[in-house]
Amino acid sequence: MADPRRRVPRTDVLLAEPRLAKAAQTLGPALVKAAVAAAQQRVRAGDLAAEDVVEHVVASLPATASSLRPVINATGVVVHTNLGRAPLSPAALDAVRAAGANTDVEFDLATGQRARRGRGTLAALADAVPDAGDVHVVNNNAAALLLCALALAQDRDIVLSRGELVEIGDGFRIPELLAATGARLREVGTTNRTTVADYAAAIGPGTGFVLKVHPSNFLVTGFTAEAGIADLAGLGVPVVADVGSGLLRPDPTLPREPDATTALRAGAALVTASADKLLGGPQAGLLLGRRDLVERLRRHPAARALRVDKLTLAALEATLRGPAPPVRQALDADPAGLRARATLLADGLARRGIAVAVVDSVAVVGGGGAPGVELASVALSLPAAWAGRLRAADPAVVGRVERDRCLLDLRTVPPEDDGRLADAVAKVVARCTS
Repeated sequence: MADPRRRVPRTDVLLAEPRLAKAAQTLGPALVKAAVAAAQQRVRAGDLAAEDVVEHVVASLPATASSLRPVINATGVVVHTNLGRAPLSPAALDAVRAAGANTDVEFDLATGQRARRGRGTLAALADAVPDAGDVHVVNNNAAALLLCALALAQDRDIVLSRGELVEIGDGFRIPELLAATGARLREVGTTNRTTVADYAAAIGPGTGFVLKVHPSNFLVTGFTAEAGIADLAGLGVPVVADVGSGLLRPDPTLPREPDATTALRAGAALVTASADKLLGGPQAGLLLGRRDLVERLRRHPAARALRVDKLTLAALEATLRGPAPPVRQALDADPAGLRARATLLADGLARRGIAVAVVDSVAVVGGGGAPGVELASVALSLPAAWAGRLRAADPAVVGRVERDRCLLDLRTVPPEDDGRLADAVAKVVARCTS
């Protein structure tokens, strides 16, 4: 028998093949060469025919030079932290692509001089929240709170309720974050009840600010009490309100979720929020409030370390000025429309010999926002064993397993992805039956 190693195509010949040469220009020569080497090893082992090497390599190459894989979010969690939180709108993605080249992010084309960084984005944010005297953007909401503590309360007191000493995920806790800045935390009240009098008793000459944190990832019910921003604003020290999930204005869909505009009108000196949750934009921390305080934050030395890049600025401006982002569309989706989509998908799969059921579902906001809020939805119901296979599909589809069924919730699947979702299910079934 001939030695299979003699049949292995030469590396230089493979890399010169037009499709692989083009892939090297897009993905980088090292990545393509590694794929070629892996295919050659399979030929040596007798697992791959020599004439199939090019096709195998082409099929194995990723769509981009990044290891991140696109995912269809069919979990029913609108803002899924593990899937990157808010998916960007087409307008934001276009803005990111344009900003990837050289831009005027810090340059005035008219004068040829340096200009204020991200001025268009800041103007868009100011327009979106007219009640703010000034605005600033940092790289996430935790950074916004960190900057507030560094600029306003280093070696001073931050007064906050024991019921708002929250953990924000992955083991990170607000008290530890603030204490790391050198601020002193003055905890007041109890887990379930904190009054204005509790705050007033703790305020003194060493107070930097009162912090009001929205416990956006849990609910405390029953015998409870909390002080409102309007009451705290009369205590003579700045109130910093962390509204968390990024609503800029009241939302009738989420009436209990705090928003920046209402907090500012109630008397908050500063409001912090995330941009990549209910706002539907890129990861960023928003700072809105009194002009003098925002300027102090902007000029603090740590502000440089916390600033956002041009891609974030571009995506945020497009989110603020452009059409409704996917998060907004998912929140506003009509259950009747979701059922119609699910029925069409089920009928189409049935014509391909695949039986799936259309079932009622319950979606949630997620991302540490609107805890306890349930959104009526509709899902495709498949065997639970398909969940792992769908995650390994291309594109990857992430659903949820419930009562021994894999549910693909359509509230979190954009309508334009219905075809890709159906194709992924069909591919999984084909592999299972082949």
